[in-house]
Amino acid sequence: MTPMTLRLEDLAAREGDEVGVSPWLLVDQARIDRFADAIEDGQWIHVNPERARQGPFGATIAHGFLTLSLLSRLFAMTFAFEGRPMGINCGLNKVRFTAPLLAGARVRGRFTLAKCAPLADGGVQHLWNVMVEREGSDKPVLVAEWILRNY
Repeated sequence: MTPMTLRLEDLAAREGDEVGVSPWLLVDQARIDRFADAIEDGQWIHVNPERARQGPFGATIAHGFLTLSLLSRLFAMTFAFEGRPMGINCGLNKVRFTAPLLAGARVRGRFTLAKCAPLADGGVQHLWNVMVEREGSDKPVLVAEWILRNY
């Protein structure tokens, strides 16, 4: 799926709207294992499928921070900004991990524009309410308020 091309100049008119929904992205055990290696967090609930089957979720789960880090990928799969190729992640005001993300599940991001404002240096700052959904679940795995800038 090709990302939707947006003009930042047109974003302000979309405040309050769900602007895009990403394609589904697989979060398999290999991705979880690579993340665990990168952050040196090999807790069994993430990397030991045999032991995790006996645990509270019946399977391994993704690290919350892995789910959070996927926001950038989900966003890039959803949007491209015309004439403003450089984007900067400015952080999050709020983030909650609301349900476990089981290994082998697919997720997608739902992006609602909360606020958009021009910056004095020519950039544009936008605040997104993001929900990451797990396929087949009524409860999202993550909700966040995310601040981005484009130049």
